[in-house]
Amino acid sequence: MTGTPQRVPFGVGERPSLHVMQDRLEALEREHAAIEVSLADPEVIADQARYTVAARRYHELETVVNLIRRRRQIEGDVAAARELLTEVEADERAALTAEVERGEAAIGDLDAEIRIALIPPDPNDGRTVIMEIRGAEGGEEANLFARDLFEMYRSYASRKGWRLEVLEAQPSDLGGYGEITFAVAGDRAWTHLSHEGGPHRVQRVPVTESQGRVHTSSATVTVMPEAEEVDVTIDPADLTIDVYRSSGPGGQSVNTTDSAVRVTHLPTGIVVSMQDEKSQLQNKAKALRVLRSRLLAAEQERQAADASAARRSQVGGGGRSEKIRTYNVKENRLTDHRIGLTIYKLDRVLAGDLDLVVEPLIADARAEALAEGSDGGPSS
Repeated sequence: MTGTPQRVPFGVGERPSLHVMQDRLEALEREHAAIEVSLADPEVIADQARYTVAARRYHELETVVNLIRRRRQIEGDVAAARELLTEVEADERAALTAEVERGEAAIGDLDAEIRIALIPPDPNDGRTVIMEIRGAEGGEEANLFARDLFEMYRSYASRKGWRLEVLEAQPSDLGGYGEITFAVAGDRAWTHLSHEGGPHRVQRVPVTESQGRVHTSSATVTVMPEAEEVDVTIDPADLTIDVYRSSGPGGQSVNTTDSAVRVTHLPTGIVVSMQDEKSQLQNKAKALRVLRSRLLAAEQERQAADASAARRSQVGGGGRSEKIRTYNVKENRLTDHRIGLTIYKLDRVLAGDLDLVVEPLIADARAEALAEGSDGGPSS
């Protein structure tokens, strides 16, 4: 075999029974087997882009194929038990009947799991996540809130066993962050962090407030999949690269050499600056890494906008009225406005127990996908 097998097409918007979908499920098994063969093909192995796509698709299909095989095995066991029911004595029928009932219940559970597994996966699943947090409205208090959000995500990543790497940080005068960019890599990191993008609003008494009055400020979070070089090709002729001296809070110079790098992508106007590393080459490499991810995110956003003109960008204007989530410190309350979730465990969330919010968001997204009838088959 000399190529990656063609993806099996499936319709969207229908909710057929699993019996009606039998041909589709068998087609998925065949595709999974064909890709397994292709991954050992020297031609595919030699082509990084093809191999990456094939490996990702193979992993994507593995869960549903394993469920299909388990269901088939249990179906066989149930059929055998039913056949025995006609041959055994009355005292043995109770045990066989119970076995049939357990098998049918297990099949029902597997049917539900298969439907969930057939929801088209997010094409970014499995990728490293690039996150950017910026102080928005509220001056220095917004920068301090940006720091608190970063610490929340860092604690969450530690709980999950993910690896977090700071790519760029711009500290503010009081120890907050005007902006911080970091990468998170680990199992299902994208699934758990992709809903974090948008304006986050905090209501609390700032450290700079002498009268004890509650202020409202905001920070924006941008979540992007890290782009691989096979995803985004950047023409060097499209780049302007400037070098300058690194600076710290208040603008003071922290380096005597021109190690900081600013990369401008001329076709889009996207600008990425990096100064954390002492080496100009390292800062340039980090800047290109973030630039690729921004370009991939912009293209995915454009495609999504073509499909749904009503879709809004993650960050919006960063204004307090556009918030996706509110953190009320005095009441220890967190509200996620997208799903109407309110919990009075803000201290736990800020300490890294973010699953209190993330799991309901994942469940809501899954329910919406099922309601839209997206169980035609996994695709990406």
